[in-house]
Amino acid sequence: MAGVIVFLKGGMMSQIRRRKCLHCNCLFRPDPRNRRHQRFCSKPECRRASKARSQRRWLSKPANRDYFRGPEHVARVRAWRAAHPGYGRKPLPEGSALQEHSLGQVTDPNKKSAALTADPLQELCRVQPLVLLGLIAHLTQATLQEDIARATRHFQQLAHDVLNPGQTHGDQTTPSP
Repeated sequence: MAGVIVFLKGGMMSQIRRRKCLHCNCLFRPDPRNRRHQRFCSKPECRRASKARSQRRWLSKPANRDYFRGPEHVARVRAWRAAHPGYGRKPLPEGSALQEHSLGQVTDPNKKSAALTADPLQELCRVQPLVLLGLIAHLTQATLQEDIARATRHFQQLAHDVLNPGQTHGDQTTPSP
């Protein structure tokens, strides 16, 4: 196995041996500055796997499990948002309608449109959870994950009540958003 010769400080030579990537199992030469702990090659999917592994390792430590959770972080975010109102939201221009009036178009019922023959449902099924989450966040005007999760549980309980009107919940109580 041939390696790359690298000149170190002081004129010493060192060979960098190839390593097997932990994700794709391909041989690669680690970066000379990082070779002692580089375990993944530079392919995009391997870099994503490397990041996911390091995040799992970081979150597995007991000190980091609740790093972004808890009332102090919620209070910190709320205080920042109160100090920066409207950040990330574009206000509607004054006097503009939410929807413009459009003129009706004459259509030929015998003619099939290309948009109608395509199958967009396949694509919509992939983004449906994101759309639902965005809709809940929009309807409740919530941006914190805790608030959105509470509203989602509330809506789920309402749907359960609609589908099963005679059943009781026992000790379950669901706080409203």
